[in-house]
Amino acid sequence: MNNTGWNMSLRDILKNTLNEQELKMLPGRFDVIGDIAVISVPSKLGEHKHEIARALISEQGGVKAVVNKISKLSGEHRVASFELLAGSSTRTIHREFGFAYEVDLQKVFFNSRLSFERHRITSMVQNGEKVIIPFCGVGPFAVPVAAKGAHVVALEKNTAACSLLQKNASMNRVMQNLSVICADAMDIPSILKCQFHRAVIPTPYGMDQFLDIVAEVIRPEGMIHFYTFKKQNQIEGLTGDYEKRGLKVLNCRRCGNVAPGVSRWVFDMIKMV
Repeated sequence: MNNTGWNMSLRDILKNTLNEQELKMLPGRFDVIGDIAVISVPSKLGEHKHEIARALISEQGGVKAVVNKISKLSGEHRVASFELLAGSSTRTIHREFGFAYEVDLQKVFFNSRLSFERHRITSMVQNGEKVIIPFCGVGPFAVPVAAKGAHVVALEKNTAACSLLQKNASMNRVMQNLSVICADAMDIPSILKCQFHRAVIPTPYGMDQFLDIVAEVIRPEGMIHFYTFKKQNQIEGLTGDYEKRGLKVLNCRRCGNVAPGVSRWVFDMIKMV
């Protein structure tokens, strides 16, 4: 089974638990990572949060735990704070397109909404490519790319994520193709002297400067898949800017909304110089 989301909205599930006014306060959807449902309960519904958790577990057969996201991503490791409303642990196994990832939501960042995007990128990779993936987390980009026969260098500064990535590489039997470096992506030019055929850069919010840093180790005519957070009216200008920097944009697509008016975008580009 792929834990890539659910057809029922949170409001559908709770229509017999909350009144109409309370339902309007709820976010329209929730995420499922492994067997953990991730919700954001508005403060005005705080007294109902355990009812909400029980209803989720009752209605969604695969859900065994529910966490309430009580803070945004913060700190150098981009980890949110969660309150465990039901179940016994924030640790789980997430399954996606035939691969399994051990995740601890209290210690690492994981985005289940990028499952299709990870599958899309993996489908482009050729056997024998050298691929660099900074901000790799527990390996949802790195593991399937390594399974395609690419030689992957995965960088992550969160030591907890590095440890889980090592376990996930072993669990998915790709250790021979995957090298894990626990380091800051800022150090890439100084610690990596080889040239790569491809880069996958799932950039954190507000860190677009890493495009130029990673591009330094990409060979001419190599591919770069760069993720950024922008408004729709910024995209045309951004495309022109990348072209001026020697990056030919082949494709640009939206990968979901993250805030009112702001979306995650991916640019598939060739390094020309």
